[in-house]
Amino acid sequence: MSQEIREELAREELEASARVVSPPGPLPIQDEAEEHRTKHDALAALRFRDFRLFFAGRLISTLGEQVVNVAIGWDLYLRTHSALALGFVGLAQIIPVITLALPAGFVADRVNRKAVMMGAQTLLGLCALGLALLSAWRGPIPLVYLCLFGMGVGEIFNDSAASTMVPQTVPPQHFENAATWNSSSWQLASVLGPALGGFVIAWQHGSATLAYLLDVATVACYIVLLIFLRGRKVARSREAPSLRAMGAGANFIRRTPIILAAITLDLFAVLLGGATTLLPIFATDILHVGAVGLGWLRAAPSLGAVCMAMFLAFRPPFKRAGRALLLAVAAFGVATIIFGLSRNFWLSLAMLALLGAMDNVSVVVRATLMLLRVPDELRGRIAAVNSIFIGASNQLGGFESGLTATLFGPVISVAAGGVGTLIVVALVALIWPEIRRLGQLGETAPLE
Repeated sequence: MSQEIREELAREELEASARVVSPPGPLPIQDEAEEHRTKHDALAALRFRDFRLFFAGRLISTLGEQVVNVAIGWDLYLRTHSALALGFVGLAQIIPVITLALPAGFVADRVNRKAVMMGAQTLLGLCALGLALLSAWRGPIPLVYLCLFGMGVGEIFNDSAASTMVPQTVPPQHFENAATWNSSSWQLASVLGPALGGFVIAWQHGSATLAYLLDVATVACYIVLLIFLRGRKVARSREAPSLRAMGAGANFIRRTPIILAAITLDLFAVLLGGATTLLPIFATDILHVGAVGLGWLRAAPSLGAVCMAMFLAFRPPFKRAGRALLLAVAAFGVATIIFGLSRNFWLSLAMLALLGAMDNVSVVVRATLMLLRVPDELRGRIAAVNSIFIGASNQLGGFESGLTATLFGPVISVAAGGVGTLIVVALVALIWPEIRRLGQLGETAPLE
């Protein structure tokens, strides 16, 4: 082969190679980089084994918790026919939250958090068993409140530890996705639990005994799942027990305006706008739908929340999270007002579903902020402070609803609470302008 032919063949091979590796348009590496930036993996958190175990455990335990919530409201109202008796349910459960939250958070930061959760779940199971026995034997009402107090103790220790488990099961880049799925597990159980509770009570001809025993079974399942959960090692607090150490979480929140605003918004909105405590009254005296209808009314907020959680999981992260949070809580207030004035069962269901959907937006934004901005060694104490806010809004809100319903009637109690929620949204937006300017949650770095 001559030199000229060899040179010609070499030129042709070079040109062919250029056509293969250099196609027209943007470079492939640029396309891959752009795809990486825009692709959203809705199942990212669920791809981790430990998170799946935690997700399943939370789903099962909340199922039992919601069955008990329906059962206790029905049982007490059937025996007392008193709105104030329903209000005392919240009071019995909020007292341990207020008094033990800071010690519980300190314990969660100092010792094995999984062990704390297992101990707390054991206490919850024993209290549920006590409620079953009191229901079967028509035991004294004060002992019912004592069991509820014990459940409050178990819940605050469990919540302080469980709220810190997500960072031990997924890496930081998946925190927002994990917060969404974590919320959806709670909400999904809250859809199934109240409906199941209503059906079980109706099947047992008004008896709540079996409903309490179902909670005992779910506690046992959760403990088994926790045994198999490993979790990555995280930094633990080495501070000696002291009031200053226990209050470190509260001081951190006070110095972080966005977290403080988000928690305050949830506290007062749910405190004023909560209607679920009075659902037994609406089901029996206003909407006339009985125990099964009560179950559906209790399930409706969580059904709306599940739909919203699925929507949030399969959409890209918030671009303007602060505005979304404020608008969602405002819609929560409007839905509460309409529910309070409604006399139609289907309209009431729709408003409760909307109320739950809007509340889930608040839950996801707040939970993601807590995951991204809180150091590992403070997570238990900050979760404990958050539990005080949540407990105050839910349990004290229940007491407030029962008290105002006794004084002014259930309709005025609920509708006025919705109006109060709208006022709170406006005040929070004015006092903490940082919340209005909050953009993408994923861009928020942890504070030093």
